[in-house]
Amino acid sequence: MARSGLRGLFAGGMPTLGFGAAPLGNLYRAMTDGEACSLLHAAGSAGLRYFDTAPLYGFGLSERRLGEFLRGQPRDAFVLSTKVGRVLRPNDGWHAQRDYFIDTPPFEPVFDYSYDGIMRSFDASLERLGVDRIDFLLMHDIGEKTHGAAHEQLFKTAMDGGYRAMEELRRSGAVGAIGIGANEWEVCNLALDRGEWDGFLLAGRYTLLEQGALAPFLDRCVEEGRGVVVGGAFNSGILATGAVGRAHFDYGAAPQAVVVKVQALDTVCRLHGVPLAAAALRFPFAHPAVVAVIPGFGSKAECDQIMQWMQCEIPDALWAALKWEGLIDRRAPVPVGGPVGVPS
Repeated sequence: MARSGLRGLFAGGMPTLGFGAAPLGNLYRAMTDGEACSLLHAAGSAGLRYFDTAPLYGFGLSERRLGEFLRGQPRDAFVLSTKVGRVLRPNDGWHAQRDYFIDTPPFEPVFDYSYDGIMRSFDASLERLGVDRIDFLLMHDIGEKTHGAAHEQLFKTAMDGGYRAMEELRRSGAVGAIGIGANEWEVCNLALDRGEWDGFLLAGRYTLLEQGALAPFLDRCVEEGRGVVVGGAFNSGILATGAVGRAHFDYGAAPQAVVVKVQALDTVCRLHGVPLAAAALRFPFAHPAVVAVIPGFGSKAECDQIMQWMQCEIPDALWAALKWEGLIDRRAPVPVGGPVGVPS
């Protein structure tokens, strides 16, 4: 189960384009319930069947909005992932996450990787989503860069109590597959030694901009049959907008070195008549470890635009040029052939 459960969720043999639901939690800007509903229906009409969310996203708002949409769908018609590792506690005042999630419910996300914390988080997510099972349950945001000096103790708690809770949920059938959702490939690689994980959601670390996760992590996932969902394919925005204005990178202002590299990527893409965002979206699909790519969808217009990028003709010469210029790792697999539809 642990080595095939995740791939079994995605039928058809091709990586899937999925729906990253952080924007449903009012990430960076607020949307109304009506706008969220229209966006989700547009995504469904476009053929998207995989939806990823988390309690963090809008402090339950993303899960609630997604749940209202999914209640109208047959349960076997979609794949759903959410996350554990934070519990929501009442707090109607300011806290740091309110810098990211705007006009949200009066809660505060608090890290809790214990057995009981995982179970409480899971039960609350089921209630908000209105479902009786989760296809892919992810332990959210463990890692040294995230937790600093607290990492060692939190990782131990997560691998002992947290993993035990998730493994029990998988064994009971309440969860189809378990994994880790993080911005750090290193902690995912470390966790491979500590449990039978089905796969991972790696955000922002395997993109057109950076491929540090290639070895040893992605190589190991291929060897061991672990699937990887790629989040943050636009590195929080800069690969979608280009290096303009106050472009986001890793949820903050882009540093100058990143701006320079994105400008170089954009220049090569323009020479080949390809939008930078189209190349960024399509690039991760080529890796054999990847089972899904989940860009964030912030509006119906963004949904339409992403579907257009998926259809964009990208010549093989573009990938060759990016490797020749040293802008992507020469070991990285690249897409072959012309435009594709929604893999499902």
